[in-house]
Amino acid sequence: MSDPDYAIEAIGLTKTYRAVGKLPEMHALKEIDLKIGRGSIFGLLGPNGAGKSTFINILAGLVTKTSGTAKIWGLDIDQHPRSSRAAIGVVNQEIAMDPFFTPIQALELQAGYYGVPRSERRSIEILAAVGLEDKKDAYVRQLSGGMKRRLMVAKALVHTPPVLILDEPTAGVDVELRRSLWAYVRELHDRGTTIILTTHYLEEAEELCDEIAIISHGEVLTQEPTPQLLSRLDRRLLKITPHESLSAVPAALRGLDAEVTEDGTLVIAFRNSETGIGRLLDQVREAGIRVADLSTEQPNLEDVFIAMTTEAA
Repeated sequence: MSDPDYAIEAIGLTKTYRAVGKLPEMHALKEIDLKIGRGSIFGLLGPNGAGKSTFINILAGLVTKTSGTAKIWGLDIDQHPRSSRAAIGVVNQEIAMDPFFTPIQALELQAGYYGVPRSERRSIEILAAVGLEDKKDAYVRQLSGGMKRRLMVAKALVHTPPVLILDEPTAGVDVELRRSLWAYVRELHDRGTTIILTTHYLEEAEELCDEIAIISHGEVLTQEPTPQLLSRLDRRLLKITPHESLSAVPAALRGLDAEVTEDGTLVIAFRNSETGIGRLLDQVREAGIRVADLSTEQPNLEDVFIAMTTEAA
């Protein structure tokens, strides 16, 4: 079987929880369509309760979908349940493992679950890759939170899945660990692994992801290449450092969306499609302001995320 075009393909995927007692019926996923390209680093973003974990748990076989179809590496999860789920490794948000196992035991047991022959197991190699080779014989209960997080990534890799799903993998870990974890994720991606990432650290998604989908209230609001998604907000900021610090916005500029910061910098918000920087600078000069320095800022992913989820609320 040749490699598929899509690592994950969901069409009309729906999950509805029936009303129970006083709890009303809840639509966790509402006929979502998602196609995640093979070989990409894909970001799945959304506020708490948006449906991200439901989507992941359906793929992992932990939640039964209500309707629609889902394929993992070209394999339908209903028609090929074992093969499709063997094509993914899932690193869940919650740390869950037996505290009385050692890392090497945990990986060997996980490999056994997936039927990996002993001759083909790479437990030591994987532990070394995530920086835990020297802890292979320590009990899990003796590991720090960051080490446990790395061990969860290692467990998800024992069967060499072509797709790795990381659900909030850096939640609660320090900056150094986040950097080392992302370095390893990039290595996996360079070797051909498709990475699907959910994160609350939007700067991570902006830096790492080729493509991003934003989900809210069980619906996909958008799925676009990251640069295209960032370009959707036309709003930009022009920051001007004048030769003489300002204490207030000059009267001639009060028709603009402008403010003066505590250090006397003039900040003007504008839409590039409506007002070019050249025109703004002409207005600034006409207001008698001598420009010592200037810079512009484009919207980041957090700006886009807030704008889209606010509109959908």
